[in-house]
Amino acid sequence: MQKRDQNKSGGSAGGASAPSAKRGRPFGSTAGAAAAAAAAASDSAAPSTLLGPSLQVHSSFADQNNKRIVLALQSGLKSELTWALNTLTLLSFKEREDMRKDSLAKIPGLLDALLQVIDDWRDIALPKALSKGPRVRTLGANSSVSGFGNEYAALGSNDTSRHSALGPGSGGSEASGQKNAIKVRPSEWWFDDDGLFNLDEEGRAEKQQCAVAASNIIRNFSFMPENEVVMAQHRHCLETVFQCIEDHVTEDEELVTNSLETVVNLAPLLDLRIFSSSKPSFIKITEKRAVEAIMGMLGSAVKAWHCAAAELLGRLIINPDNEPFLLPFFPQIHKRLVDLLSYPALDAQAAAVGALYNLAEVNMDSRLKLASERWAIDRLLKVIKMPHPVPEVCRKAAMILESLVSEPQNKALLLAYENAFAEILFSEGRYSDTFARILYELTSRPSNKFSAARGIWGM
Repeated sequence: MQKRDQNKSGGSAGGASAPSAKRGRPFGSTAGAAAAAAAAASDSAAPSTLLGPSLQVHSSFADQNNKRIVLALQSGLKSELTWALNTLTLLSFKEREDMRKDSLAKIPGLLDALLQVIDDWRDIALPKALSKGPRVRTLGANSSVSGFGNEYAALGSNDTSRHSALGPGSGGSEASGQKNAIKVRPSEWWFDDDGLFNLDEEGRAEKQQCAVAASNIIRNFSFMPENEVVMAQHRHCLETVFQCIEDHVTEDEELVTNSLETVVNLAPLLDLRIFSSSKPSFIKITEKRAVEAIMGMLGSAVKAWHCAAAELLGRLIINPDNEPFLLPFFPQIHKRLVDLLSYPALDAQAAAVGALYNLAEVNMDSRLKLASERWAIDRLLKVIKMPHPVPEVCRKAAMILESLVSEPQNKALLLAYENAFAEILFSEGRYSDTFARILYELTSRPSNKFSAARGIWGM
């Protein structure tokens, strides 16, 4: 087995090239993008502002208001939550002032407060019959109303007929009134377990918007290098994002996308054993459930989701501690990634090649299974022959084939493609060295009499 590179990200080849920018990083936030921006700025035809209009916030704002931001998130009041989420969205996305990002990472309790906003939405997202059992709630406990939905109007009225099953203005006899008396709920029902969060449609929609905004802020945090280690070792954070990914069929699409991009950014530092560690657990997510959630996204019809899931698997396999949890899913992973190679979408092909490159490089079992996967060799050759517009993708596809031929058990399967390898050797100068090594491995050390009688030139 070849030695794996711990510092290599899913989009880089070995340690020779610099790691690629994270998914969704704003333009101008990386060194390469900054160079491109400088080149564009030197052009007289380029616009003066590449990032568009923006709000100016004092650099010391977060330092002066860090405690207030956390308390506003914990209050459960609509006005306070809106202010805190809007402020954090601006501070976390603003890429021109790096000092502001440093101060955000030092706010104590901020990540837990944001996760609480998402958890509160997750608690009421399903019908009550399907939701979890009640638990002690502290969010907004000191306030009679939280401001979500129509609770001001409902709490201000003591007319119990508003809450009856028949509703106001519906006539009926005294017997029917007694029959429906059980269904009447007084204004104090707001203090019940569900009533505090006001489950009318408008209130639910507002809670959902707050959860999406909080997930967007956490996603922005994952782009900051000073936050990566803390977030990758924060069990509650990982449990929350994986639960959102697991429920991608019923959950808000933007919330799922933000959660997926967060875990993709943290993947190089992620150890799945954290789900069985002694750290406090808020949601019972196991290593197997986490991988199954990723597999669900990999099989999704949404291009952004299955591309991100492929990139995530490629980054997780770099850590040898994650291998035991991914190994049982290798047949499914290989089949799906080979399917992505046949898609006309170029980004899907690039994501699949990147994941297969890491899998084939660090795991011998993966090399054996991939070589026997139907259409795998044909589609890798097609990526090179087309060719893919990104030369790095073609180079990785060629190196995958080189990794496969390094296993003696695969030589009999790859000998059938000897003529195709020789054709690329003479037609594609950029990959001639790689295919020369492939042909050398196939023919120089024969494993049977049939291969011994054959040569590179078909003799």
